[in-house]
Amino acid sequence: MATWDDVDRVAAVLPDTARDGARQWRVHGKSFAWERPLRPKDLAELGDAAPGEAPLALWVADEGEKQALLGDDPGTFFTTSHFDGYAIVLARLDRVPVPELEELVQDAWLARAPKRLAKEYLAASE
Repeated sequence: MATWDDVDRVAAVLPDTARDGARQWRVHGKSFAWERPLRPKDLAELGDAAPGEAPLALWVADEGEKQALLGDDPGTFFTTSHFDGYAIVLARLDRVPVPELEELVQDAWLARAPKRLAKEYLAASE
């Protein structure tokens, strides 16, 4: 399963990515993945389902993708009311296989990267 070192390794190879702070990755100044410690309100909301470790927050393409991840694997992906209206999911990193993490981080980067940069990246990846 994935670790924070895996997140760092995957994000580091994406163009124009900077690590900001301890565990926050940005593309062109916009966050796309970060450690999101749960706040007291989050813990109260989640109850016994709250993970013991801070989750990874990831931007996704849109609300449809968010709902698909939440529905497909609710043991790994979750959200709180804080993220209502945002295309962001929280993930229990210790339940994410590394190949899936690679896809999730790349997709988060694509969701936040400038269109020109994303287009160039995808063209070079083909």
